[in-house]
Amino acid sequence: MKRWLKLAAGAAAFTLATAGCAGSSGSDTAASSSGNAAISGDVTVWLMTGSAPTTLTDALNKEFEAAHSGVKVKYEIQQWDGIQQKLTTALAGGTPPDVIEIGNTQTAAFASQDGVLTDLSADKESFNGAQWLKGLADSGTYDGKTYGVPFYAANREVIYRKDMFEQAGIAKPPTSNDEWIDAITKLKTKFGSDPDFQALYLPGQNWYSLLSFIWDNGGDIAQPDGKNFKATLDSAGAKAGLEFYKKLVDTSGTKAPKDADEAKPQQATVYGAGKVAMMIGLPWELATAAKTDASLTAKTGAFAIPSKTAGQSAPVFLGGSNLAIPANSKNVAAAKEYIKLLSSAKYQGQLAAAGVVPGTSTDLTGLDKDPLGSVMAKASTNGKAVPASPKWGDVESGQNPVKDMLTAYLTGKKTLDQATADANAALNKLIGG
Repeated sequence: MKRWLKLAAGAAAFTLATAGCAGSSGSDTAASSSGNAAISGDVTVWLMTGSAPTTLTDALNKEFEAAHSGVKVKYEIQQWDGIQQKLTTALAGGTPPDVIEIGNTQTAAFASQDGVLTDLSADKESFNGAQWLKGLADSGTYDGKTYGVPFYAANREVIYRKDMFEQAGIAKPPTSNDEWIDAITKLKTKFGSDPDFQALYLPGQNWYSLLSFIWDNGGDIAQPDGKNFKATLDSAGAKAGLEFYKKLVDTSGTKAPKDADEAKPQQATVYGAGKVAMMIGLPWELATAAKTDASLTAKTGAFAIPSKTAGQSAPVFLGGSNLAIPANSKNVAAAKEYIKLLSSAKYQGQLAAAGVVPGTSTDLTGLDKDPLGSVMAKASTNGKAVPASPKWGDVESGQNPVKDMLTAYLTGKKTLDQATADANAALNKLIGG
C-alpha cells in the first residue's frame, strides 16, 4: 500500500491540511485516453453543490448513458463542508468515485501524494486542452504533470453604483489606478457629508484582492523552489501591491474592519444598505445585496480591477475547481469519457450561461447577458492561481500570514518592511519545504 494510503487508513484525523509533499503522483494504469472505445460498468461522479445546474448535469448524464449502452452514471452531489476529509477517506479506500471535483487551491495536495490521482498529461487534447483557462490549468499541474482538468472559475471585479458615479460627475468607470483614486475623491466630495457613506468598502483582510495589486506590480506571494515554494512577500512588487491596498483604504476612508475579511460582515449586505459606492467582489454578490434593496440591480454595474498601467486591468485571482480521476478508480476509461463530454463546448457553454467562467472553453459569450458576468469573463483571461503548493491548505485553513500582514500594516502596528518580512517568514514555514 502506498505511503499516503497507509497514513489515511491508519489515522482518521488525517486531512489535507497535514498532507506533506511526497513526490510525484501515481500513473494511470489505463495509459492514454480511451478515445471512442467501448466502455462498460458504472461510473461514480462526485461534483460539489452549486457547481453545475441540475439542467446541465441531468442532460450530461442522460447523453453519456445513451452514448455508452449499459453504462450507468452514479451522480452524487457533495457538500464543501468536510469534503477534504471525505475525499481523503474515499481515495484511500478500495472503491473511490471515478470522477471527482477538487477546489483549485486543494488540487496540489492530492496530486503531490504518490498513487492518489491519475496522471492525465497524455489526455489533455481529448479534454479540449488547447482552450484551457490558464490560471486553472496551472493549479491542476504538479511536478510537470497534469492531474486536474479545469472545470470552472470565478474572479473578482469592482461592483459599483452607476447612479452615484453619474451624480459625482464620473463619466466612465476607471481604467487605471490613478483614475480609480480620482473617482474615490469625487465620490467623497459629492457624498462625504453623509457620515455613513463609503466610496469604497474594503475590509482589511480581503487578501484575494491584494493578490491583484501584488501581481500587477510584478510581484508574487511565492515562487517555485524545486518541488517546494519560496515566499516572496518581501519583494519590491509585493510591497508595492500592499502599499496600493493601503492607499485605497486611506483615500476611501472605508469603515470596514481592518482585522476581518469580506465575509465578516458580509460585504454584500453592507453594499445593500445603500451607502456604499463600490466594493470588490463576485458578480453574484449583487443578488445578496438586492435582497435588501431590489432597485440596486438596475443601479449597479461593474468594471475590471484597474491596473497601474492606464487602459489595462490587473491580474485577478481565479477561484474554482478542477476535475480529477482517482488513481485507484475501477473505471478510468469511463471516467475519461465522462470528463471528455463535460469538457466539450456544449456543456462548457451551459456553465457560462449559468454565470461562471468555463474551464475548457474560450467561448465566454454565455456570460454576455449579465453585465457583471461579462466583466468577470473578460478579466478571467488575465487570471492566476495561488502557488500550487501541496501545503497551501495550511495557509487558508490556519493563521493566514497574508491576512495578518494586511492587518498589521493597515493598523500601523508594523511598518511595511516589518509586516512583509514577518509574513514572508511565516509563509515560508508553511510552504517552504
